[in-house]
Amino acid sequence: MYVNGGSEEEWMNRLADAMVPYLNASGIQFDRNTPDMNAVSSIRASNAGNYDLHLALHSNASAPSNYGRTRGIIVFYYPGSSNGKRAAEIMVENLKAIYPLPNRVRTEATTSIGEVRQPRAPSVFIELGYHDNEDDATWIKTHLDEIARTIVLALTEYFGIPFLTSEGPIRQGVVDVDWGYLNIRSRPSTAAPVIAKAYDGARLSILNQWQDWYLVSFDGAEGYANSSFITLL
Repeated sequence: MYVNGGSEEEWMNRLADAMVPYLNASGIQFDRNTPDMNAVSSIRASNAGNYDLHLALHSNASAPSNYGRTRGIIVFYYPGSSNGKRAAEIMVENLKAIYPLPNRVRTEATTSIGEVRQPRAPSVFIELGYHDNEDDATWIKTHLDEIARTIVLALTEYFGIPFLTSEGPIRQGVVDVDWGYLNIRSRPSTAAPVIAKAYDGARLSILNQWQDWYLVSFDGAEGYANSSFITLL
């Protein structure tokens, strides 16, 4: 329970709710656990899918002997995971910019936390301050949108994609090329991997735009396509 009301589950779900518009705007596809799930079932669901990152949102609590006297953010990662470490380091650098005590934001390798050790995907486990500390609990509650924005910004840096702050109106378009198909890529770059091919005349949904690239949805895939080869309907 938070020292000033509410539970960790409630406030971390509110944080996840606040992240959703930023995730959608930036084209990050995700699945969330549900209220009836616990750490074990969340890990099981994560390992049953094909995910690029497992992200666990938590707030911390001091030992009874130190109740209310500890502050800080810890981002845990598995020591054998280079991508998990990189994701944790990016998270820390971004969270330092908004937390009132940036020198108390740090990474820590661990093998003792199940949601760090057991997922097949690289995993980060964020302890966003201490909910038994009045100042930390108040900071979380009053800065939910800023924290959500910062976490998603860190995710876009990790994935190497643009951070887009708002969802554009979904538009429809048609592929218009003089050759067979248009490549849809994981990032807005001609060097990025191709995740789908949309043939000439194919219809697709345009979710957002970054410079000369559209963020599109086509045949179950979301990625980037050069706007020069898409005609709006």
